[in-house]
Amino acid sequence: MSEVTAELLSRVSDVAPAAWDALNPRGNPFVSHAFLSALEESGSVGPGTGWSPAPIVIRDTEDTPAAALPAYLKTHSQGEYVFDHHWADAFERAGGRYYPKLQIAAPFSPVPGPRLLMRDPLHAASLLAAAETVVDQNGLSSAHATFVDESELDYYRAAGWLVRIGTQFHWQNRGYGSFDDFLGALSSRKRKAIRKERAAAQASVRIEQISGADITAEMWDAFWVFYQDTGARKWGRPYLTRSFFDIIGDSMKDSIILFLAYDGATPIAGALNFASPECLYGRYWGCTRDVPFLHFELCYYQAVDYAIAHSLPRVEAGAQGEHKLARGYEPVPTYSAHYIANGGFRSAVSDFLDRETHAMEREIEFLGEMGPFKRA
Repeated sequence: MSEVTAELLSRVSDVAPAAWDALNPRGNPFVSHAFLSALEESGSVGPGTGWSPAPIVIRDTEDTPAAALPAYLKTHSQGEYVFDHHWADAFERAGGRYYPKLQIAAPFSPVPGPRLLMRDPLHAASLLAAAETVVDQNGLSSAHATFVDESELDYYRAAGWLVRIGTQFHWQNRGYGSFDDFLGALSSRKRKAIRKERAAAQASVRIEQISGADITAEMWDAFWVFYQDTGARKWGRPYLTRSFFDIIGDSMKDSIILFLAYDGATPIAGALNFASPECLYGRYWGCTRDVPFLHFELCYYQAVDYAIAHSLPRVEAGAQGEHKLARGYEPVPTYSAHYIANGGFRSAVSDFLDRETHAMEREIEFLGEMGPFKRA
């Protein structure tokens, strides 16, 4: 390729929405202009959050973005779901400074998807070289691309980045015509267990699936309470601000599905989902009253119902959770890629990843054999 110039911006909002989204042709919601700019506009990223937007853009001869990285300068490792705290501790005990680092990610979203946004694959090497330059010229320790789509891994490997494997549990739609069709693929014991869980969860609540413009301000108010409760218990404080939900409720309404559980007229629990043609993504959940198995019903079984009804290929229900295995969600590998500037530190991380990768591959294979499906 001829020489290209990469530009480091201070926010995704500086790029026109249509120009940014043209680099995301599969329509992944979490690297869309609407999602990333909503994080900025709402104050969920930016000053005081430890996430400083630093998108990298390559423009064509007509000054139109031809490639981009959704990147952030990070002063901590919260909200990433690929845990590198022990790397940071080791580097700083050795006298280095791990933060700030460059994070290429969809903030607060452990959702595999594109991170190299580009019209032409020939720009991949230039994007990664630009990220490395940001690290090297600014004295950063490293760059990390998290939840990278598997199709992009060769670009990172060609650039010499280290690849790390993780695990999630995704539900796969094998052409089921109904939830009962899905249950029919399971062993008798697991099938009965799921039916009992659904019956128990639905016994004392009414569940609604609401989407688009039918999601009212009152529903968002209720969901904000649910989200705060879960965020306070898991992370100490919620990552997203209240205004974020108002913004996406307008700008992304065609991609949002809200599952709400009601006690009479009062919502007591909810799960927020995003949809693309490829997937239903379960993202946030919370409740104000404990109902047995309601978490499984809203986050897993309602999502399966929706995916079957809308012929979506899969459901991704977030990070971690081996309890999903018994509920028909299968283990799949996830990937991240890492550029380590310091040679000695890079060597240590590479050795660690060699050992961890072998262990993760064995774990995924083992978990796959423990699934609830009928044996041939």
